[in-house]
Amino acid sequence: MADRDEVQAVYEGRHLSMVKRGRWEYATRNTQRPAVGIVAITDEGKAVLVEQFRPPVAQAVVELPAGLAGDLPGREDETLVEAAQRELLEETGYSATGWRTLGSYAVDGNRGSGTAYFFLARAARQIQSPDADDLEEQEFRLLPVAEVRAALLRGEFKVLPWTAVVALALLALEQS
Repeated sequence: MADRDEVQAVYEGRHLSMVKRGRWEYATRNTQRPAVGIVAITDEGKAVLVEQFRPPVAQAVVELPAGLAGDLPGREDETLVEAAQRELLEETGYSATGWRTLGSYAVDGNRGSGTAYFFLARAARQIQSPDADDLEEQEFRLLPVAEVRAALLRGEFKVLPWTAVVALALLALEQS
């Protein structure tokens, strides 16, 4: 049982590492900073989403504005909701006034890829142009909530965490 606690680095990259613990091999992020993801809804009932090419799945995927909390110099102590507000503004140019937590989740229990905190943001409105960081070539999309629901049921969200969080946000919207 002792070998379960011993972690051996197999590979270390800039953002990810491969490690071995006992018989398990998995990828882990090199930062311990939590991730945040946002389902933002406008007063007109449209979801603010982003689309970008993801090399691991070899296709463009529709996903949520998201990023890491406390990853900018001078903002290491930002709260999770502050990080979510910043990421929404950077990636889409949108700001929102009504924020509700959707919970925190292990992104992938088999790969040690960290914890993400998700939010539902209401009354979103565009206040500036998007200003995403250097890794992200993306476009933002506005989709009516009914179209988001239909796309979800057709399996058009291709990354499981986004699929689950969008479904959770739709449930939360139905309850409010």
